[in-house]
Amino acid sequence: MEIDPLPNGSGSNAATGPETAATTTAITVTSNTAPSSKLSHLTESLKLEHQFLRVPFEHFKKTIRTNHRTVEKEVSAVISSVTDVADSDEISKDDAILSLTSLVSRLQGIKRKLEEGSHAENLQAHRCRARLDHLDSADAENLSEWNNVRLKRVLVDYMSRMSYYDSAMKLAESSNIQELVDIDVFQEAKKVIDGLRNQEVGPALAWCADNKSRLKKSKSKFEFQLRLQEFVELVRAENYMRAISYARRYLSPWGATHLKEFQRVMATLAVRSHTECAKYKWDFLVDQFKQEFCRLYGMTLEPLLLTYLQAGLSALKTPYCYEDDCTKEDPLSQDSFRKLAMPLPYSKQHHSKLVCYITKELMDTENPPQVLPNGYVYSTKALKEMAEKNNGKITCPRTGLVCSYSDLVKAYIS
Repeated sequence: MEIDPLPNGSGSNAATGPETAATTTAITVTSNTAPSSKLSHLTESLKLEHQFLRVPFEHFKKTIRTNHRTVEKEVSAVISSVTDVADSDEISKDDAILSLTSLVSRLQGIKRKLEEGSHAENLQAHRCRARLDHLDSADAENLSEWNNVRLKRVLVDYMSRMSYYDSAMKLAESSNIQELVDIDVFQEAKKVIDGLRNQEVGPALAWCADNKSRLKKSKSKFEFQLRLQEFVELVRAENYMRAISYARRYLSPWGATHLKEFQRVMATLAVRSHTECAKYKWDFLVDQFKQEFCRLYGMTLEPLLLTYLQAGLSALKTPYCYEDDCTKEDPLSQDSFRKLAMPLPYSKQHHSKLVCYITKELMDTENPPQVLPNGYVYSTKALKEMAEKNNGKITCPRTGLVCSYSDLVKAYIS
């Protein structure tokens, strides 16, 4: 701990006694120990924020790539037009003016697209910066407020994934966290999901075209699955000749890498329209798209809310939670939480804890358990209060057995 220089010019050497040194050390330890646990907890929490930064960064890169392709295509077209005019030996004045006017109009269009692209890139860069600043603002002093904002972010993420866009937008606006959530990204996915649920592959194929290079790099089969579905729908409609033509044009290029799937789908020409195979149903495509979409943007496949809930439930899950007499205060007494905790392991309990069924208080040496004649165990505190109110009589709240306080047997905890 540094000490400010004294007014007479002497430094910290002016106070080097053992009492001062001990006081200084005590102050340092006191000031550092309190927030240390909070800081370690915060450090562990920040490890779960991968998606928080990855999604806007991937969106930023996608915007840059899209703008680059658009400008490259337009500039190539302008250069080609200029070259054609320059190479033309016999061109009239009117044709030259017309060509130049067309080029000017096209260049103005390029300028407009460049401005729009630059604006979109600046918005994405600003969003990345806002999220970095938000993570940087987390410290032990404002941990409670920061966790409250994170809870709202997690809720918005869950609402967006479940297609509750209006609710997600209202929560983000009321909490002023628009730059910390990805509602616009999920709305992009909504167009494709709605199309697939309406049995339309057009939006999904357009999305595949926009992300073709990245899907190819990840060896995605999603576009192939879309083509298979279109083929199956033609077979279901008994339009066999068109289905065969479609397979030659769109499915045969995939034959080298997906031969088995290609052969299997061609068998539907024999099965005709009566197939109930799950692979050829639209819900399967919706699930496939969600997985590809999350993978593309670096998102978790499951909503963050479920991840956090499972982390908490893993510490609470015990075999007793699934018994019929599980206390209502236990979250795992509810079917929805039980289902969520089903794949989780039981928590490791080093020491068993006995909790009184009546008072919900811990039974220990100061409040020892007592056994009724029917074998049920309750705390001494609860049984004494019951005996005082009922003239020394005890009534078991589970079986209704009535006995005297003197009939109880003290149990010992080892």
